[in-house]
Amino acid sequence: MQQQQQQPAAAAAVVLSALSLLLCADASKTRNWTRSEVEPEPRRPHLIFILVDDQVRLRPKKVSITSDRLSSEGVRLESYYVQPICTPSRSQLLTGRYQIHSGLQHSIIRPQQPNCLSEHSLSSCLPTRKGFDSFFGSLTGSVDYYSYGSCDGPGVCGYDLHGNDSVAWGHEGRYSTALFTQKARHVLQTHDPRRPLFLLLSLQAVHTPLLSPRSYLLPYRGVSSVERRKFLAMVSTVDEAVKNVTYALRRHGFYKNSVLIYSTDNGAQPFTGGSNWPLRGRKGTYWEGGIRGVGFVHSPLIKRRRRVSTDLLHITDWFPTLVGLAGGDPHQSAGLDGFDVWPTISEGKPSPRTEILHNIDPLHRPYHPSEGQSSALWDTSVQAAIRVGDWKLLTGDPGHGDWVPPQVVPSLPGRWWNLERSFFPHKSSAHRSVWLFNISADPFERRDLSDHRPEVVQELLWRLVHHNRTAVPVLYPPDDPRADPSRRRGAWEPWVEEEDEEEEEVQRRISAAAEKKDRSDKKKKEKRKKGKCHLCKLQAFFHKLNSRMMENKI
Repeated sequence: MQQQQQQPAAAAAVVLSALSLLLCADASKTRNWTRSEVEPEPRRPHLIFILVDDQVRLRPKKVSITSDRLSSEGVRLESYYVQPICTPSRSQLLTGRYQIHSGLQHSIIRPQQPNCLSEHSLSSCLPTRKGFDSFFGSLTGSVDYYSYGSCDGPGVCGYDLHGNDSVAWGHEGRYSTALFTQKARHVLQTHDPRRPLFLLLSLQAVHTPLLSPRSYLLPYRGVSSVERRKFLAMVSTVDEAVKNVTYALRRHGFYKNSVLIYSTDNGAQPFTGGSNWPLRGRKGTYWEGGIRGVGFVHSPLIKRRRRVSTDLLHITDWFPTLVGLAGGDPHQSAGLDGFDVWPTISEGKPSPRTEILHNIDPLHRPYHPSEGQSSALWDTSVQAAIRVGDWKLLTGDPGHGDWVPPQVVPSLPGRWWNLERSFFPHKSSAHRSVWLFNISADPFERRDLSDHRPEVVQELLWRLVHHNRTAVPVLYPPDDPRADPSRRRGAWEPWVEEEDEEEEEVQRRISAAAEKKDRSDKKKKEKRKKGKCHLCKLQAFFHKLNSRMMENKI
């Protein structure tokens, strides 16, 4: 499988940022979750998940010929949502839980942070410790496509390519998209198609740095923007990867019993040739351009094919859906935020999802809400976004709300860019902090209805309060100098020893327990205060009654 931008941390630690990797697992192992040995087992499908970085629109069609064909033959997902940046999307894909339930509410996991996606299980951050049989890829983000060099600030650089638990030296000069695709084809060539397979191919493309083989640039030599030209070339490399994987599925006997899922991890970045037009916003924002993702499902097993689904879906839904397809019982995993949406995809049944919590980030509060935008119910300076039915509410700073047509990309930044940005007075002490949109009627978020529908604003604020009650503390530790690749053969590798991990885990649990106790004490104090207040009212009432009785000589 491939995963982009993950990063090293505790024990055999790996973090989830935007990692490029190839992971595979024997899906037949899930059968013992739910089925008795006596009961005959149906033949489970092979599950292929292709995750692309920083791509939103699949247009123009001449660029992604194979992907468009597979999408048109399967089910194209038009109301499918991901997260605005890599770490939260990837963590939610692998857990089926919102990032408020994994401590990854804030930013990404950076290479030098001792952090990873780990449910209190030490020494289990690397993919091969999380259930995958094999792994090939990078542990950090923005890795060079040819040299596999990766930097986390000036002078903190190292080689980042791994095979299972070891550094995979000697692949310099090979383009990563082609290399990962070759590894995926090798897995399919050597695996027995009678045994169900889960393959996650998480490509580095089309994330920066913008690099591709020269031959892929030639068809776009007429494109004026250099960045756009390189971006389109990289999209073509991704499309070829999809073509080669699909060919391998057919050749090696997997295709007829397979489900192929294609997804982006977040929106595109216009500054580097991408385009989310006509959606508003870009990567890193909670506008539709940052979170509404490209996605489709292609499979001979789909009962209603060749259609477009407008049902509401979220990246957390893949975990329970894949577990169900593999023969497992998603309900055995407590606390899931995702739904099994296979009936929605295959049969066209209504989606069980009516709401998406895009995020609540208590650490991102860059300004104070303007007068009239504050609320006693919710701190509107906190960055948060939620979708309930047709309605979408944003609070705090959702990111710059720009609309960027592809034709203006060559001139960015410029007068047009400044004109769009003027909609939001940056760094203003009286910054707008509440927005409300009817996404079904206004998918491009042109008309803010927060002043016209205050009752809807209140209802969605209550939903934020509800979700926030279940949030775990944010995990965003400071950089650890021991992570420096110069300390370990010039490569990014796990650096925290198991003993250190155990100590850090103990401290983390102590902090979480202390925070829980503080919240509990606060609630008790408020309850006592409320009780005292009620007693004060009773005392005042009887005092007043006694005074009147004395005055009237009753």
